[in-house]
Amino acid sequence: MAKMMDKMMDKMVETVENFVDHHRKLEEDLNELRSEWQVLKRRKIDVNSRIQVEVEVQSGQVMKEEVKGWLEDVQKIEQEIQDVEERVGTVPYYKRASLDKLVCEKIEVVKRIQERGIFEGGLGIKRAPACGMVIPTENLEGEISTKDEIWEHLMGNKVGMIGVCGIGGVGKTTIMKHVNNDLLREIRFQKVIWVTVSYPLNVFELQKKIAGAMGERLPEDEEVMMRAAALMDKMRRVKFVLILDDVWEKFSLKDVGIPEPTVQNGCKIVITSRSIEVCKFLDCQIVEVQSLSQEESLTLFLNKVGHDVLQISGLEKILKLIVKECAGLPLAIVVIAGSMKGVDEIEVWRNALTELQECVESVRGSDDEIFMRLKFSFDRLPNEKIKNCFLYCSLFREDYSFEREELIEGWIDEGLMDGLSSRKAAYDRGHAFLDMLEKNSLLEKHQGEVREREVRKMHDVVRDMAIKSIGRRVGHMVKAGIKLTEIPNEHEWAIDLNKVSLMDNDILEIPVGFTPKCLTLSTLILSDNPLTEIPESFFEGMSGLKVLDLSRTNIETLPSSISKLKYLSALQLRGCEELKSLPSLEKLVALKKLDLRWAGIEVVPQGMEMLVCLEYLDLCCEHLEEIPMGILSKLSSLQYLVVGNGWVNGWVKINLEEVARLRKLEILECDFDDLQGFNDLLREFNNFRSFITFQLVVGTAMYYHDIDNPKYKCRLKICGCDIGEKGVVLPDKLQHLRIHKCKSIGSSLDKIALLENATKLGVCIISNCEETQYVVELDSSSSSSCKPVLDKLEGLYLWGLPRLWALVRVEGVTTPPRVFSNLKTLDVIGCSGMRKLVPLELLQALQNLEMITVHNCEQMEEIIASSDLNASSSNKFPFTFPKLRELCLWSLPQLKSICSAKGVMICDSIECISITKCPELKRIPVQLPLLDNGQPSPPRRLKSIHIFRDSKEWWESVVEWDHPNAKNILQPFVSYSW
Repeated sequence: MAKMMDKMMDKMVETVENFVDHHRKLEEDLNELRSEWQVLKRRKIDVNSRIQVEVEVQSGQVMKEEVKGWLEDVQKIEQEIQDVEERVGTVPYYKRASLDKLVCEKIEVVKRIQERGIFEGGLGIKRAPACGMVIPTENLEGEISTKDEIWEHLMGNKVGMIGVCGIGGVGKTTIMKHVNNDLLREIRFQKVIWVTVSYPLNVFELQKKIAGAMGERLPEDEEVMMRAAALMDKMRRVKFVLILDDVWEKFSLKDVGIPEPTVQNGCKIVITSRSIEVCKFLDCQIVEVQSLSQEESLTLFLNKVGHDVLQISGLEKILKLIVKECAGLPLAIVVIAGSMKGVDEIEVWRNALTELQECVESVRGSDDEIFMRLKFSFDRLPNEKIKNCFLYCSLFREDYSFEREELIEGWIDEGLMDGLSSRKAAYDRGHAFLDMLEKNSLLEKHQGEVREREVRKMHDVVRDMAIKSIGRRVGHMVKAGIKLTEIPNEHEWAIDLNKVSLMDNDILEIPVGFTPKCLTLSTLILSDNPLTEIPESFFEGMSGLKVLDLSRTNIETLPSSISKLKYLSALQLRGCEELKSLPSLEKLVALKKLDLRWAGIEVVPQGMEMLVCLEYLDLCCEHLEEIPMGILSKLSSLQYLVVGNGWVNGWVKINLEEVARLRKLEILECDFDDLQGFNDLLREFNNFRSFITFQLVVGTAMYYHDIDNPKYKCRLKICGCDIGEKGVVLPDKLQHLRIHKCKSIGSSLDKIALLENATKLGVCIISNCEETQYVVELDSSSSSSCKPVLDKLEGLYLWGLPRLWALVRVEGVTTPPRVFSNLKTLDVIGCSGMRKLVPLELLQALQNLEMITVHNCEQMEEIIASSDLNASSSNKFPFTFPKLRELCLWSLPQLKSICSAKGVMICDSIECISITKCPELKRIPVQLPLLDNGQPSPPRRLKSIHIFRDSKEWWESVVEWDHPNAKNILQPFVSYSW
């Protein structure tokens, strides 16, 4: 008991001594804390000074994340020290000892922060090159000095707004395309944003374009000012260059949501405009684009027409005079040179000079002079049909993008392909005309992913020439896309009008009793207006009308007077969702095209069986249930037939025997309720060999997502059928196959005998087939005749296959399989049983892969199955994907690795990495190229790393790269969204 009391007394004495000691030392420790804080404070000042020199002045640097974190810690400890100081004066006497203990803890924290603030390796890292869009362009001739002047303003700190001015066709846009592409290699900016504005300026669309170019989205249902605030917030986060091309009107940066460029934010805005007043209003530094010199003009002309023309005897003098007539305008030089390409008779050159001199001398004024130079090229087109094909393009709004076949279909409607016996012949001629217009530089080519997706645009000056110098003379009234709210006054509808385009406006109504007297009017385009009703009187003065386009309007019914248009050959009502019925069509005996796709009709129009000249019929309508017997069989001229209800359950009932009698069919889209009907039609049309396009659904129609690629025109979807039954043969022209909910597919795709004939198959989609375990099974005895077909596949899509274990099952095969060696896209979604995506044996065959997408596969653990690699080796194992552009991994809760811990993915072509909801994934093994100093740099084509916001913390704190600075280097490419 005594010993216990002694211990208690000793403990109490020790406690009291500690209490007294802490109390006595409080002032002493406070002074030490203040002293250490002063040291840290001076270090903070030094670091901020270094930031100004190393990061802010050297615009190619961004601050390291560890420096940002250190500065945040300094700010935090400063606040904590202030809190301690306040407590010293107010804490009770008996609590001063516990306060001293807190002070000692803060001293240690301050010392640790001091140690971390040395940053011997520097405060910044090299910023990634700017993100943006590479724009195809051609070599500059003579505009180099102007480009250099613009570049100097962009790289300097004195000018934030730059206005590039000059007359139409002088080369403003061409110069800025080169500047845009050069900026993408510049590291001082994070984003380069190119937006074509055009006339009239639409703030809502401008906001949408800017946000889209930044990879962002704005709320569609908010008013313009709210969207401006949202856009302003997004743009303030990045150091950008915004290029606004072809601005015609004054506007406020604030109203759009564009931050004003300042020295502090380092942003720049460049505007190209024909109006110097617009640039002055926006307080721009004016850069005027001058015409080319005679020498520069001659060089550009020869580059376009070909230097071989110099070998033509006596041509050089004439050539120089022709170039002189181009007045140093690059657009005129390019267009005129294009029209003379391939001409080697000097007499033709002399005549061209005479014509050019005459048409230019007859006008005065900058616009008219450039127009007449461009019209010279139009006049040299070989025939009236090609000229009218060109003029047809001017009916659309400025900067409209034409897809190839869309444009050719328009030419067919206009009768410009008449005299040809088939649709294929019309398409062939249309492609030839299109290429000729492009060769003559009257249309500009914009490359798409595939040839069919290439679009053509009219240069705005060329369009102006077509409308003002030619269109008015031949009776064209074009007021497309200019925000009209009312139809033009009756006096503007001249009696000799030939074509009228009012497309893409805001016209709500046509006044009752409005009756334009336009007896020679052949084409009327009212598409893309919120028009709800057309009065009976409207068409009474248009007896010669041939083409009527009311697509994407809100009309509910058509006036009965439309039945009197006996010359009408094309009636387009595509996307008229409110249109429930039509008047009788029986008198429209000249009608060749009836387009009702996505219209609201529930029954076929009355009198349709009388349209014996009909070549094009599109009845893809949501509410249409059947085509009554006896109608299709009478439409013997049909070349194009689309029948279906698109996205709803069921199919449109048609009589397949009637379809089989349509011997001129070349394009067919329809549904079959079973394989027997499909087989019968296949035999009737001799395996569809004469077809340009077919898109057929066999079995139960349903809503489903599909792959839209116009490269694959011959498509078949088999739904819920027994495809293992004998006698099923696929068309040998088949390019796109989808198999959906077919239980009889068996354990693997390569065992389906019907695939043997599909030698042109490019895309294969297998969805919701519960028995499928593998795509291909390979063993020593395997001799499937389907493997050559699968080896040609470019796209493989595996969706909703719960028992799919692997792409390839390999047993007893010593040499790596070559199957899928042409595959570009691998898309796996909802395959819950799959644990590993690509077996190591298949890796060498997948060298053409461009996109890997894996979504919602609950058991997926590894993308490249590499567990058998030598784990004891210290060497990295390379997995090479030389063409991989996109890697998308979403909602994979068990994904632990993309490849082994020893593996690295070499994919120098990577453009986009998108990862979300992969919580177990700790490492991104994409190998980054190293600079000479050993630091990593972004892959040269990288555009974005996309992370959903619910995975932001995972990305910032969990994910590792092989190089410690990799995440900092890649940060400018990271974007978050919901």
